[in-house]
Amino acid sequence: MVCYRAMNIMRVLIREDPPNPPDPRSIPAVLFAFGLCSVVSYWAMKLWGGRFSGEADPAFARFNASFPFDKRLLAADIEGSQGYAQSLLDAGILTTDEAREIQQALAEILRRASADPEYLAGAGSEDVHSFVETELVRAIGEAGYKLHTGRSRNDQVATDVRIFLRAAIDSITALTFRLREAILDLAGENRDVVMPGYTHLQRAQPILFAHYTLAYYEMFKRDRQRLGEVRARVNRLPLGSGALAGTGFDIDREALARRLGFDGVCSNSIDAVSDRDYVIEFVGAAGLGMMHLSRLSEDLILYSTAEFGFVQLSDAISTGSSIMPQKKNPDSLELIRGKAGRVLGHHAGLLATMKGLPLAYNKDMQEDKEALFDTIDTLSGSLMVMATVLRNIRLNGDRMAVAAEGDCANATDLADYLVGKGLAFRRAHEMVGKIVSRVIGQGKRLEDLSLAEYQEFSPLFGEDLYSAISLQASLANHRAIGGTAPERVAEALTRARQELQAEPKSL
Repeated sequence: MVCYRAMNIMRVLIREDPPNPPDPRSIPAVLFAFGLCSVVSYWAMKLWGGRFSGEADPAFARFNASFPFDKRLLAADIEGSQGYAQSLLDAGILTTDEAREIQQALAEILRRASADPEYLAGAGSEDVHSFVETELVRAIGEAGYKLHTGRSRNDQVATDVRIFLRAAIDSITALTFRLREAILDLAGENRDVVMPGYTHLQRAQPILFAHYTLAYYEMFKRDRQRLGEVRARVNRLPLGSGALAGTGFDIDREALARRLGFDGVCSNSIDAVSDRDYVIEFVGAAGLGMMHLSRLSEDLILYSTAEFGFVQLSDAISTGSSIMPQKKNPDSLELIRGKAGRVLGHHAGLLATMKGLPLAYNKDMQEDKEALFDTIDTLSGSLMVMATVLRNIRLNGDRMAVAAEGDCANATDLADYLVGKGLAFRRAHEMVGKIVSRVIGQGKRLEDLSLAEYQEFSPLFGEDLYSAISLQASLANHRAIGGTAPERVAEALTRARQELQAEPKSL
């Protein structure tokens, strides 16, 4: 504190008409004070300097510091600290005036950081926690040191990350809402478009394009549900657990949890400071979401090629070639597909980091921040871009319909027709396979064979076989719940719209 007292004396001295001039006898001490400050300034930004008499190696200090990335936790750290200050007041550790000064100073730190980017950029703190404490003490003096009473950086950072992550989950949930809304809009606008469904990337059976898009709606709905489940486990308060053994002060953790918007407290102090399951679980859920985005990207990339020609991407979501003037590249989709690998890598990396750590806290766990932040940014950006892509594509319905009728995609319907005539399915499957072999050899479609040719294979074939294997019949026959029949798809669209309208846009 001698540094701050010296600074306060200097502030008074440089005023033209100081109302309470310092005792002149104290002025010579200012020079000594500032000299001392130059020696201890490095340690003044640390929360642990008392044990040490030497300075850290500069390379190690840079390696050890997390402020360049964990400064993103500033708002969360301020929020947690303000809540904790009230708990210290309730416990009789802070006076009313001290608590008020701390609350106001913390709010001013956040305001200044929001207004002035250079405020954070010029800081040389080890981490966001030491930055906040340094600025707090600079603003209000000795009372600022009281805020850390009964609190460790171990439970402090765990609290900060949980506050930060639950807000990020809420934001990402809103983005999944927008994406699913875009999916339903695209499906509704093209509800009569028919396309071939694929297995093994080979044409399989005709389906409605809306049925295809609703498959992705279901995937992203599950992603949203997973986020909700993760958030429930994120929203437990570690603060009050101390370094690992709990706090020795009369902190009402349940009241603190309510004050900070948590659903409850972490019930074991050791687990509270050493647990990163919630980070790993979130990154894993994000990995599933990115995998779904990547699969959709791959589909649309293929469908936009000249070989498929099902989809045309607008200029808003495409780029060109630096050498080939005719090119329109699906870079928006390729980037999403590529970024999925980053998130999957973060998940594997976090699991590997945590797998061998003894209880309780270890500095290895600092490595969770950059992976978490990048995962949040990557998933958020990918969700936004995919929603934009879906609003900037146009379908070639005619070409899709022609493809849906090609390559004997109605062969299963022909087998089902024979089953309806009393033939066992396995026999029907074998017979239709032989018919398909003939038409392919002749370069024909199943519809092109005459009734006489069909009856060479079985007398069960009648004139009604042609209506049974038509495109319209193929779609209509799949009317079981979850099928591609037009009435089922219409019901699914209506149900999905109702689900989305009833769903809160944020958790």
